[in-house]
Amino acid sequence: MAWKITEQRLGHTLIGSIDTSAKVPVGTVVRAVDPDLGGGEFIYLKGVASTVVNDVVTYDVNFLSVRAAAGNVLPRPVAFAMQATVASTWGWYQIGGIAYASKTKTISLLAGIAVGVSTIAKVIHSSSLKEISGCLVAVVASATTTTNNGERVALMVNRPMLQGRIT
Repeated sequence: MAWKITEQRLGHTLIGSIDTSAKVPVGTVVRAVDPDLGGGEFIYLKGVASTVVNDVVTYDVNFLSVRAAAGNVLPRPVAFAMQATVASTWGWYQIGGIAYASKTKTISLLAGIAVGVSTIAKVIHSSSLKEISGCLVAVVASATTTTNNGERVALMVNRPMLQGRIT
């Protein structure tokens, strides 16, 4: 993927880069284009330990990412890691367009279905209270789908959120 930021502002780092200090204000949202995937939208977040490319993360009002956990019923915005942005680093996470997400190797996903978080930072077919709103499978992913980036699935995303309830 060769995402190119289309915003008419100076100082943005490349999509997929890892920054050891914040190069733009956290929470900045930009649009970018890829010759194969079309347009996309990205948010600049602070990383968290153990994040790898394509991980599903949530983030808070301080724009700190957290690897998404199965069974979380708190309504949180969701993003997809574009790089291994770990603790004390910053980078871009995808929130719009065709995004790739880590999936469990043994899970097959059909195009057009909703997904939820299965294990930490991976997606699976959705179940009650775990669905990611604004997120559908774009292309069938078999149980044996592998790429050079591991087990992953293409998703259509539009500012995804974990569904939840206020208690």
